[in-house]
Amino acid sequence: MSWTKGTRRRLAALAAGLVFGTAGCAGGGTAHGDGTGGEAVSPSPVGKALSGTDGAGRHLREAEGKDAPRVEVEVTPDSADGWDVRLTFRHFRVSAPGAGPTAVTGRGLACLFVDGRRVARLHAPRYRLPARLVPHGTHHVTARLYADDGTVWAVHGKPVQSTADITVSDTRPPASPRPSAASAVPATGG
Repeated sequence: MSWTKGTRRRLAALAAGLVFGTAGCAGGGTAHGDGTGGEAVSPSPVGKALSGTDGAGRHLREAEGKDAPRVEVEVTPDSADGWDVRLTFRHFRVSAPGAGPTAVTGRGLACLFVDGRRVARLHAPRYRLPARLVPHGTHHVTARLYADDGTVWAVHGKPVQSTADITVSDTRPPASPRPSAASAVPATGG
């Protein structure tokens, strides 16, 4: 077998796959799962995986100490008939999309919920909420923090989240009255 550049690259890729590809198997057969309750929660030296779940069925991961993550949500109307959602994090950074499924202290993503229904996974502190998702009335906009393994960051057994209430009023102008037949006829005369 000749050792060309292509052969060496393939062997290096194979070796890297063997070394790094088995890293997730070190948990003694525990599945990583997605934290939805059907699978086991991934083992991690970060926090303590709790048996409780959030409203969406995701397992909680207790964040310990004074450096536990926090989030605040602010929602304001934008100029394009939607809503500007701004998240402020403390002791938390959003991970890049595609981050590995391992809980890391103070890392993960935020999910945005409107009236309990998830509308977005956020990897940034800003989001434009389309007006169609918040029709006329009062709505609860909640940002909840998740670890990269799908568990929900929790403090004292409660999800790390923040909710802002917004009230959407009907901003459409009232329908103009239709002209009557008498007013639609131009006046004639001399």
